[in-house]
Amino acid sequence: MPNFKTEVLSFGICALCFGICHYFVYARDIKEPNVAGAFYPADSASLAQMVDTFLGAVKPQPVEGEIFALISPHAGYGYSGQVAAYGYKIIKDRPYKTVIIIGPSHQYAFANVSVYPEGGFRTPLGDLEIDSEFSQKLLGKDKEVYFDPEAFAKEHSVEVQLPFLQKTLSDFRIVPIVMGDCPLYLCQKLAALLKEAIGNRKDVLVVVSTDFYHGYDYAECGKIDNFTLSFIKNLDAEGLYNGLRDGKLQLCGGYGTVSALILAKDLGHKTVMVLNQTNSSAVTGKREKGIWTVGYASCLIDQQKKEEVEMLDNKQREKLLLLARNSIAAYLKTGKKLEVSEADPLLAKEMGAFVTLNELGELRGCIGNIVARAPLYLTIRDMAVEAATGDPRFNAVEPEELANIDIEISVLSPLERIDSADKIVLGKHGVLVKKGGYSGVFLPQVATETGWSKEEFLSNLCLHKAGLSADAWKDKSTELYIFSAEVFGEKEQKGN
Repeated sequence: MPNFKTEVLSFGICALCFGICHYFVYARDIKEPNVAGAFYPADSASLAQMVDTFLGAVKPQPVEGEIFALISPHAGYGYSGQVAAYGYKIIKDRPYKTVIIIGPSHQYAFANVSVYPEGGFRTPLGDLEIDSEFSQKLLGKDKEVYFDPEAFAKEHSVEVQLPFLQKTLSDFRIVPIVMGDCPLYLCQKLAALLKEAIGNRKDVLVVVSTDFYHGYDYAECGKIDNFTLSFIKNLDAEGLYNGLRDGKLQLCGGYGTVSALILAKDLGHKTVMVLNQTNSSAVTGKREKGIWTVGYASCLIDQQKKEEVEMLDNKQREKLLLLARNSIAAYLKTGKKLEVSEADPLLAKEMGAFVTLNELGELRGCIGNIVARAPLYLTIRDMAVEAATGDPRFNAVEPEELANIDIEISVLSPLERIDSADKIVLGKHGVLVKKGGYSGVFLPQVATETGWSKEEFLSNLCLHKAGLSADAWKDKSTELYIFSAEVFGEKEQKGN
């Protein structure tokens, strides 16, 4: 039986009618925790101190505007608690009234969706009330979406999110959902039910509880997790689902993630930010092959639109992406650059640009001109070839690889010199650093893809791209320039 404690408020009536009104009494149940003392401390003071320590140790870049969803790990706090803190620190004190928590079923095999209807969940930090009004909007609408108490009886995926919510939000209720082995259509159904229940509300947060890679190879963990995150960042729900089914991707909370991506996209949320990423082997320092390794990531989904140069329409973007692909193909076949001309005045305007190649979710090449030196269309042609054959970090692309490569283009605004790093907005600005004869550049999307703080972003730029000391950006003799970028890729254009 599930681990519940019944709190009867109308004992006389319910005791007399127990046989008839079992659901009425059951609805007042407070579910006791399953993993207190195992995944996190059972003592309230120790738990509060642990979560506060995690939250105090992170300084993610603030996010303006609406945050719709978090993707958060659910391992023992000693392993994944610090990663989870990144997302919860960003949502701290936001005025959410309903928090939907979607977790996978680890202990109970079923093939549907279980929604907790009423009552509450208990943690060492206190009780959380179920938003029964919201839950009832999900129940009774579909035979595959119902309340099965066994789905929650021993499950930890929903539970481990609760203490973080209790330490970061106030005056909210929860909607716990556990998903079994669901087909894609059921993920779509759940997303549709949630969309209808949310309506026009802006005070609803979705928390997807999931870990990533599970296996015995630290190096493989990084590759598979990055590949999985590439689908999440592109809001590619169907691609993610198919990859999970094929075994190419790993997420124990995959079906909840798929449902959340569908829902987010339907509600107009277009930005995914990876706040932090690691794995259990990195946390423990035991990285040798054969050690059980689990991947963790903290991500958020919001409605922010990237502040871009917004000057190219879809036809112009498609034209440049096709030009990049054809240029690579022609060069790999003939060793010569493609002969092209362009009548479009915007595409013939001199602008800086980068071309980035990704193969199966992994970087395969990235070359560009930050300062305009040629018409945009010729820059794209030349930089596409350079990214494929001239990036010193990689071997040249082979012709047979091209089919597996996704192309991304970043069209750059003019450089603007700044006198302080305080003017850099992560995710909006790319940065060029120059000192002496050394220079390096990071595109705006580097910050969102890595989850780095501003200090980490600038330190890595100086050390790994410019060949300077990590703190060179603090030196007054170092020149800092910012720019914005209009970023678009083949995956995105296929979705339009």
